[in-house]
Amino acid sequence: MKDVVLNYPASYKDILDETSAIGFDQLSECMLGSFLSTLSASKPNGSFLELGTGSGLSTCWILHGMDSYSKLQSVDNDDKLVSIARHHLGLDNRVTFIDGKGESVILNAKPNSIDFIFADTWPGKYHHLEETLSLLKNGGIYIIDDMSPQENWPEGHEAKALELIQYLEKRNDLILTKMCWSTGIIICTKKT
Repeated sequence: MKDVVLNYPASYKDILDETSAIGFDQLSECMLGSFLSTLSASKPNGSFLELGTGSGLSTCWILHGMDSYSKLQSVDNDDKLVSIARHHLGLDNRVTFIDGKGESVILNAKPNSIDFIFADTWPGKYHHLEETLSLLKNGGIYIIDDMSPQENWPEGHEAKALELIQYLEKRNDLILTKMCWSTGIIICTKKT
């Protein structure tokens, strides 16, 4: 089977072009995007949280799968990148862009209130993890990527990634699947 994505979000190419023009190279892969879109569709009338907006590539995939009653909060502390996302996706009333720290959003959110969390930055993944996971409703989905070794990882990061994986595997309240696909995806579902 070929890894081909046929159904791109309408704004994807414009966001990709503008992101490439500023030289930002930490792009989410299309395979991950398609996966996020498919999973998003499984949470009708859902509450979504994206930690790490970047320029909005993953955001547009999440929105692509969401129904018209769902809401997405997307947070990043890089104003230049978030401005790209806001420019292309800001008219969609399902999404709210937050310029700031993921930690603040995590700590100010109500526990058991989120159906879907995509953690693509350090807060919610490598720190404030317990607080992030407490936000999930029963049946809520937590997704992280970049869990397979990457060429651009700084020294010592592989040990940090392995520690995170081991922590998630030991939790009794999560059903976990590790996928050797794309950049290494882990998906967890909170069980009752």
